[in-house]
Amino acid sequence: MHSYSQFKAMLSISKASLRSTFRSPSAVVFSIAFPLIFILVFGFLSSGGNINVNVAMDLKSDTINPIYTAIKQIPGLKFVQGNAEKINGELSKGRITALINIQKSKQGNADYTIHLISSEAANPQNVQLVKSILNSVIGNINLKTHPNPATIASINNTVQQVPGRTYRTIDFILPGQLGFSLLSAGVFGVAFLFFNLRQQLVLKRFYATPIRRLYIILGEALSRVTFQLITAIIIIGIGHFAFKFTLVHGLTTFLSIMALSFIALVLFMGFGFIVSGVAKSESTIPPLANLFTLPQFLLAGTFFSIDNFPAWMQPFCKILPLTHFNNAMRDISFEGNSLLDSWGDISVLLIWIVIVYAAAFKIFKWE
Repeated sequence: MHSYSQFKAMLSISKASLRSTFRSPSAVVFSIAFPLIFILVFGFLSSGGNINVNVAMDLKSDTINPIYTAIKQIPGLKFVQGNAEKINGELSKGRITALINIQKSKQGNADYTIHLISSEAANPQNVQLVKSILNSVIGNINLKTHPNPATIASINNTVQQVPGRTYRTIDFILPGQLGFSLLSAGVFGVAFLFFNLRQQLVLKRFYATPIRRLYIILGEALSRVTFQLITAIIIIGIGHFAFKFTLVHGLTTFLSIMALSFIALVLFMGFGFIVSGVAKSESTIPPLANLFTLPQFLLAGTFFSIDNFPAWMQPFCKILPLTHFNNAMRDISFEGNSLLDSWGDISVLLIWIVIVYAAAFKIFKWE
């Protein structure tokens, strides 16, 4: 007679739970679809590489000159067409950065004078960009017209290039979205899972079998980890092959990211155990889970750098575990750090694991 195998029983639980997770629309949407939507949007936005600024030509502008011909060919300037009423309306709303008027100059030192009209609603940086583009166009025309003008200094046109990597928008966004996926699945997925198992008396039915409690948790946790690591592979794969997300050392970097994701997921699942133990009903799970997730989504560098926050807020941002996952992820993927190089961020995650599971052990309920 064969002895009862706790390990085989754990794998059976894990297999059944994994099938259930793949059949759950909410799990697929929050873990895969939602992060991928952000990655696709930012990936397409950053793949263009050009800056687009809306401008318009004054209807009274002189358009028979080399300046007008040159600026019309600049990809970064999008010329809006329309009558004077439409142009002025768009200008006042800030939808047009500047109205350009080129006129023959009455002064002796220049052939043409360019007048710019903007509004308080326009982005000042865009106005400055338009001025810089116009100055560049004028400078290029001057060089062709007067190739050797008197000057105090000149710039060598040969620019020395040093090796470097292009930092794309996807290199910032993808780590944040992967962290978003892991945190959402770890907290919401585990919280709903174990609350429902307890409410539906599934855990009590497990008591009638020889399987131990630890193996029940390990079986469910293994299915959640497997599902999320699969989603991580999908997210990283699409980011790398479709939008050139940087993996400096290729497979080595990818494996380091997967190890980091595993550590982070174990931590985030601990928050889920706490929520499932505290929740009195299924309707209370979302607000309780949001106490752990929402501050991290907004303040941990998920969508934008924490350097944008006031100085007094940044120390709080640096306490959040998702901040350290995002930092380590970006350092590993783009800077080429190893797990050992990112030990400072990883050690914070490990400290959080000890704290969270100490709390979960006291709060988690079986019945």
